[in-house]
Amino acid sequence: MIRTPADAPLDTPQDAPAISSADGDTPAVLVLADGTVLRGLACGARGRVCGEVVFNTGMTGYQEVLTDPSYAGQLITFTYPELGNTGVNGEDLEADHAHARGCIVRQLAPRPSNWRCEATLDHWLRRQGVVGIRGVDTRALVRHLREGGAINGAIASDGTDPATLLEQVLAAPSMEGLNLAARVSTREPYGWDRPSAAAFDTRLQPRPERPYRVVAIDFGIKRAILERLVAHGCVVTVLPADATLPQVLELEPEGVFLSNGPGDPAAVSEGIALARDLLQQPQLPVFGICLGHQILGLALGGCSFKLGYGHRGLNHPCGSPGSVEITSQNHGFALDAASLPPERVRITHLNLNDRTVAALALRHQPVFGVQYHPEASPGPHDADHHFGRFVALMAERR
Repeated sequence: MIRTPADAPLDTPQDAPAISSADGDTPAVLVLADGTVLRGLACGARGRVCGEVVFNTGMTGYQEVLTDPSYAGQLITFTYPELGNTGVNGEDLEADHAHARGCIVRQLAPRPSNWRCEATLDHWLRRQGVVGIRGVDTRALVRHLREGGAINGAIASDGTDPATLLEQVLAAPSMEGLNLAARVSTREPYGWDRPSAAAFDTRLQPRPERPYRVVAIDFGIKRAILERLVAHGCVVTVLPADATLPQVLELEPEGVFLSNGPGDPAAVSEGIALARDLLQQPQLPVFGICLGHQILGLALGGCSFKLGYGHRGLNHPCGSPGSVEITSQNHGFALDAASLPPERVRITHLNLNDRTVAALALRHQPVFGVQYHPEASPGPHDADHHFGRFVALMAERR
């Protein structure tokens, strides 16, 4: 499969070709590890790709989903029936390139219409090397995944027969035990001091005279997280996933952030070791999101487990007594509440669909984590206050 450079500029709608009948009729096939075969038509890049088949229930945000590093190694089934209506633009990327391996859709819009559109989704998928299949009964596929759980699968639009694809799928590793954070993390430290470039995002907060110095550990960090930290008055230095405590403390941070990311949290051994060391700094504020939240729990002696089909979408209710937040989520693992030490940890939020741990806080240290994504803005901004909470802890320490 040929990949184009990740930083290639987006084409304008005039330059992006519409789907021709000859090109649009290229057959494609999706094969699951249980032998299920679904046939459709190719979209995106031509080729074949293997990964974990999951589904996302969001009605918007396909560009953010496809570029979210937390989707590394996965083939995403979009439950919304038509994708690509608003095209693709340069402001909504969560990373410099797509991280999802494959895209599974019911219908792909050939002619996008939006004032921010810079390219069609199909053309962008081709440039990013993301293999896709369209024309699939995604409702039936999602029911299958809900009943049997997330499962490995493969998409092919290069003529590979289903039997050969099934052999490749069965030989692919399970998501359990995979440290994908090490693959998507930055290789070199870098700084970030820019809020969102989107002119309509007016959620900037009052800025302190001196920005708060934050060190963010990149396990697959989303760009929107960096933008929200800056919007709340922080200047961020991003370190690789294998950063050590001396490297962190050398930067004299006022707070440390543990990012989201893909794969099995229990396999991110270096991140767990760093979190344990950070917990030995009793006055240092620490904030974790998604994988970072799970790493905190594991560093505290807890255990994680794989969810049947994960939580991926924009409308998951999470609550604490007397309060409910509608949240954006993307994770296939969760913390076991019974494994967390109650004398040290307080579970502050639960996922109200299945009662799994949605947020935790330490009782006697300025440390907390949330399983969902407070930086996401799919409509409600219910959870953005968690960034303010992190800043307040740094202000109190200062």
